[in-house]
Amino acid sequence: MPRFEHIRHKPPWRLEQPRALLIVSCSLRSNVNLSRLVRLAGCSGLAEVVHCGSGKVDRDIARDAADTVTVTSPRSLPPVVRKLRNRGYRCVGLEQTTGSDLLYDYRYHRRTALIIGSEREGLSQEILDLLDDVVEIPVYGPPASYNVVTATTMAVYEYCRQFPRG
Repeated sequence: MPRFEHIRHKPPWRLEQPRALLIVSCSLRSNVNLSRLVRLAGCSGLAEVVHCGSGKVDRDIARDAADTVTVTSPRSLPPVVRKLRNRGYRCVGLEQTTGSDLLYDYRYHRRTALIIGSEREGLSQEILDLLDDVVEIPVYGPPASYNVVTATTMAVYEYCRQFPRG
């Protein structure tokens, strides 16, 4: 039988190159969710989170990621999506839509901006019209959708699985 010993706060894995994934969020109602996104970004080796709207990162939740992840806060999402597309990002929405790809089957482009919606409304039609792709995570029971940070975590994990070295 194998023997396992707990290693608390194992040093982070080293990436061979910076991650080319950017989390871009509509305005979130909850500073807890914003702080969890920052922590997710830090743990995943992402350098930046774009959060449209106001919000405050809680250092107790974001932990050390509050020091390493840049949070930019433009006022409006549509110009951000247009700018990212012009800079060569593949803009991928995380939403339940017609024609969306299942996260299980989706092949990320290395240079991807993952666009996430707000807690209650998700992504607006205006934003959906600007996207290159939409991915969704199947839901197998009630409620009919995941928490925004839970869903983002699954999508970011899948990106990291596909690009394990950065």
